[in-house]
This record gives sequence, structure tokens and C-alpha cells, in this order.
Amino acid sequence: MQALYKTIDYIRTNYPDQFIIADAKRGDIGNTSKMYAESFFGEMNVDSVTVAPYMGQDSVTPFLGHDGKWVILLALTSNKGADDFQYIKDPEGTPLYQNVLRKSLEWGGNADNMMYVVGATRAEMLSDIRRTVPDSFLLVPGIGAQGGSLADVCKYGMNSKCGLIVNSSRAIIYADSTENFASVARAKAAEVQKEMSAYLK
Repeated sequence: MQALYKTIDYIRTNYPDQFIIADAKRGDIGNTSKMYAESFFGEMNVDSVTVAPYMGQDSVTPFLGHDGKWVILLALTSNKGADDFQYIKDPEGTPLYQNVLRKSLEWGGNADNMMYVVGATRAEMLSDIRRTVPDSFLLVPGIGAQGGSLADVCKYGMNSKCGLIVNSSRAIIYADSTENFASVARAKAAEVQKEMSAYLK
């Protein structure tokens, strides 16, 4: 926790315009969620927090009540276990992840304070997701070590209204295990950034 606070303070001091995401995947009963939200948005002063939606509206709305802060709702994740629940279809044939997207739009969130996690390993699903939430940013983890393709993410997920926050973690964090880690990790991050810049053009 001390390392987390120091990291946030360092970023706020040296890079005040950077958007800070607490990838905490919180989501509990209403009162507990309220305390989590106050902790992340108040005490830690992060810009956004990832939230698990599966306990429903009262577990999510406490995070939506903070001006200038963002909820990043788990919709379609990049892990193998996502298949266990997220693709289960209702009697109308709609998969659970799509019902999460649709229902969340009723909770008071909008494109100004809610975005969604959509794994890069499910890039082909981004087209359907864009039809449901065309105005929302998407946080897309899973490129690199998890096997997701940045090219596919951009092909299916970019539109003219809003963009993507594409995340690469393991490919950078575990880029090197020697005393050269900092320079190797920096080079790997720069490589990903260069590829992203090409698609933005």
C-alpha cells in the first residue's frame, strides 16, 4: 500500500496530466462499495477504478457519484475463465456480457463517466460491443503476452467518436530480469507506443 501511495504521489507531482487507473476490480454491497469509492477517489485521488458489475446496480452506482471520476466496468475480459460465464446466453440469445453493457446504461453512467473493459483476446467481439456502447471509451488489456493483437483491436474497436485505452502489462513488466530491467522495459513500452501511434494516424 505504501508503494501504491508513493507511486500515485510521484505521478501526480511529476506528470499531473496522466490519467491514473486503479485496476482494483471492486464490486460489493452498496455501503462497502461507497467506502471503496471514497478510498480510491478521495484518499488515493485516482481518476478511475475498475469495477465488477455482477452484484448489480447498488454495487456500481456509489462509484458513479464522484465528479470528474470514471468507472471502468468489466464487460468482456481477456482471461480463459471468461468463457465460464460471460458468453452464457439468455432465452433471447443475448450473451451475458452484452446484457451487462445494456443494463449498465440504465445505472446513471454515460460516456462522460463510464467506460468498459474488453479484452484484446476477444477483439472480434469489439464490433458488437461498439454497436451497444458507441460513445464509450474501452479499456483493452491483453495485447502482447496474453496473445491479443493490437491490429485486430484497432480494426474492430476504433471509431470516429471515441477511442481505446490499450494496455500492455506483462510484456513490459517481465521484459527483463537483470539489472538492465529499466532500460529494457522502457524500450518495450516505446515499441508498443510506436505501434499505437501508427494506427492513430
